[in-house]
Amino acid sequence: MTSIVRLASSGDLPESAEASMQWWRRALPLAIVYVAAAAFAIGIVVYGNPVPFDQPGFWVIVQTRLGSLGTIALVAVAQAVATVMFHTVTSNRILTPSILGFDALYVLSQTLLVFFFGTSASSMEGIPKIIAQSALMVAFATLLYGWLFSGKNANLHLLLLVGIVLGIGFGSISTFMQRMLTPSEFDVLSARLFGSISKGNTDYLPIAAVIVFGILAYFWSRRRTFDVVALGRDVSVGLGVRYQREVVTTLVLIAVLVSVSATMVGPMTFYGFLVATLAYQFAKGDTHGHILPLAIGIALVTLLGATFVLRHIFSAAGLVTVIIEFIGGLLFLIVLLRKGMR
Repeated sequence: MTSIVRLASSGDLPESAEASMQWWRRALPLAIVYVAAAAFAIGIVVYGNPVPFDQPGFWVIVQTRLGSLGTIALVAVAQAVATVMFHTVTSNRILTPSILGFDALYVLSQTLLVFFFGTSASSMEGIPKIIAQSALMVAFATLLYGWLFSGKNANLHLLLLVGIVLGIGFGSISTFMQRMLTPSEFDVLSARLFGSISKGNTDYLPIAAVIVFGILAYFWSRRRTFDVVALGRDVSVGLGVRYQREVVTTLVLIAVLVSVSATMVGPMTFYGFLVATLAYQFAKGDTHGHILPLAIGIALVTLLGATFVLRHIFSAAGLVTVIIEFIGGLLFLIVLLRKGMR
């Protein structure tokens, strides 16, 4: 190993050995985060099980914890992929999908549900409700993007501006309606809006898994096209990429990922930004083939690690999303102050 390092520094390293070292440099961060994620996942499933290993009750508890594990994995993948792809199409690593009003629309839909149906809204769960909620957010994204990108003055900055205005508008309507709720109705609404891993319903996992991994497979199969899209509109068009179609399709799929994540655990504003920013720092390359796997790995180890530590050490599992959002918000402010809105 010493001789290889000496040769590399002198510029005499054989081409095959240098390629091997570059491969290990790229693979090492991935190996670290996925091994750590696997260790936390095993810890969440088996650590602190009150039933002895040789008793049938042990596996009943393990099966229950596997449901939480599936929820964590799907939310991590959805948030990481949605944020990285949003940064790609906007050519800006400060923005998050919530700036287009997705989280505000989710809050408004939940507020409308409680406003019209009262406390009985707490019993309205099931697959039809999930499908209706996701369809609302996807329809909003399709209409908004289709309208703004169909005119002669199609402009991504105009889209972001309209998204911010709509987000503020949705938030104002939600706040107005929340002031008219009774205390018991407001408690029901607060429980729906507070992001929590523990409220994930395992009945939704098969449908959510098909959607999330289907979209991930689509993005991965077109990762080289998105490497070109990240260079900007002019370069993409010059290289033969149908830029407008790629951007609209990507934004609609991001809306689907955000809606799935919000439906399972509630809105998470800064979690995706946190994992995407860390992935940019540690990835040994700027292509989506390097960034996407690392972002997913960091998302997994962050959420699994926080869940394990807070649940089994501090007995505060309900604070997982609160602490992650707090750290993500701090990181957002630091990056914003250091780099500005570039």
